[in-house]
Amino acid sequence: MESRFQEMKEVPIPADEGVKFVHHAEAVWQQRDPYGPPGFKGVFISYYATLCAAFAAIGGMVFGYDQGVVSVILVMPQFLARFTRVSETAPGAGFYKGLMTAMIELGAFLGAFNQGWIADKYSRKHSIVIAVVIFTIGSVVQTAAMDYAMLTVGRLVGGIGIGMLSMVAPLYISEISPPEVRGSLLVLEEFCIVFGIVVAFWITYGTRYMSGEWAWRLPFLLQMVPSTVLGIGILFFPFSPRWLASKGRDSEALRSLGTLRQLPVTDHRVQQEWFDIRAEVAFHRQSSAKRHPTLQSKSNLNSLKLELVSWMDCFRKGCWRRTHVGVGLMFFQQFVGINALIYYSPTLFETMGLNYSMQLIMSGVLNVTQLVGVSTSIWTIDRFGRRPLLLWGSFFMTISHLIIAVFVGKYSQNWPAHRGPGWASAALLLFYMLSFGATWGPVPWAMPSEIFPSSLRAKGVALSTCSNWFNNFIIGLITPPLVQNTGFGAYAFFAVFCLLSFVWTYFFVPETRGRTLEQMDHVFKDISSEEEEARRRAIEADIIASHHRNVNSGIQDQ
Repeated sequence: MESRFQEMKEVPIPADEGVKFVHHAEAVWQQRDPYGPPGFKGVFISYYATLCAAFAAIGGMVFGYDQGVVSVILVMPQFLARFTRVSETAPGAGFYKGLMTAMIELGAFLGAFNQGWIADKYSRKHSIVIAVVIFTIGSVVQTAAMDYAMLTVGRLVGGIGIGMLSMVAPLYISEISPPEVRGSLLVLEEFCIVFGIVVAFWITYGTRYMSGEWAWRLPFLLQMVPSTVLGIGILFFPFSPRWLASKGRDSEALRSLGTLRQLPVTDHRVQQEWFDIRAEVAFHRQSSAKRHPTLQSKSNLNSLKLELVSWMDCFRKGCWRRTHVGVGLMFFQQFVGINALIYYSPTLFETMGLNYSMQLIMSGVLNVTQLVGVSTSIWTIDRFGRRPLLLWGSFFMTISHLIIAVFVGKYSQNWPAHRGPGWASAALLLFYMLSFGATWGPVPWAMPSEIFPSSLRAKGVALSTCSNWFNNFIIGLITPPLVQNTGFGAYAFFAVFCLLSFVWTYFFVPETRGRTLEQMDHVFKDISSEEEEARRRAIEADIIASHHRNVNSGIQDQ
């Protein structure tokens, strides 16, 4: 086995190039040399990490494309001619249509949950390949579907792949990104999700004019193109340095960091980050050993038990606050009412006198508006922080819901006679989509992957992503009857949750802008005793001492 400090022997580090550890939650640029400016400008400085993140975010595009393609295919005459069971005139059509849609969410829930241990065992990079293979199998089945059962099974299998990608892509991005631009790069995941929805919408809008079944088979077939590019291309990108360190492959972690930062491994900033990663891994490994002393001996049974108790550790002291924030963000992302407005928008556009083609175009405009909102967050998330975006987003969405609720309550019985309030509602709908896209769209996808400790990061992100899919499923069930049976009450209902999201964010969500992943213990105040702090400092001192011993040994060998 190669020496852990082979790189140090190849290029000795000057003795005065010391490295200090960070023991508080201040932003990186406030207490040590950054890799570049924070926010959007830094994206161009960290160009290679940006390239890796943008490529991994193709997983979000696959996810968004699959969501967007179904919305138009479900109303295509060519599709309904093959799958008569979901036609509006068929008995039980609502159930079968809902079941087909729910299969994606069920599969995604299972995929996201299992991706936690897969990403830990096989690496973030290789787990992306596994997810792509499963998604491709599901896509082939959907493209070739000859009956309802075959299509539904294809949706389930494809959903498993989507769930895996939706969990591991932001996890990989967070672990390879410099802290100054991590938020901006994580936003690429949500940007690609919405971009995939927009692309899928306009592709299916065009293919609906095709005669025959290729009108709907072609969009299903095309979704394999980006997934195949992702599955093959990701093999040429580096492993996550934090995953490598968690496996004891420290020298490889250093090389990976150097590649990602496009700096020599002797650069003091690379050394600083490398030391921080190793110290955080060692600290949490010791904490796990102290918490589970009887499971440390190497055996298959103990490995299985340790894997199971690690899931429970996400809810114990030292991590429960982070799990609360990760799961809570995904809960509120669904319960702020995004699906309610999307669901009601065709009805609103129809009652305003728009024909079917124009209704589809306006639905496409809604998606483009959301994409514009997400685009702004690439700059704002690392410029202003996560908390301000969430708080302002909650405020604007509350206002939008309340005003739409008033208009729906007063004028929904006769929209054609009240064109002014109708267009005002449409404008508020666009404003809501812009607000959501700029705030509660990207931030809940970004934060869970940056707040968990290295030993539990994959499992914590898996739990957060499962929360998204589970709550997405619940919203899908309750939104149609809410809108149909309560009218304006549905929007008052979601306005309340928007207001609750404001209160919850204010009291429970900390700011992570500019912090390294290794600083999150201090951000969440999880190092609460002098004994824990002393133990971390001892680990750091040992790493520095070991480093200097190996440097000196390398110099003497020369």
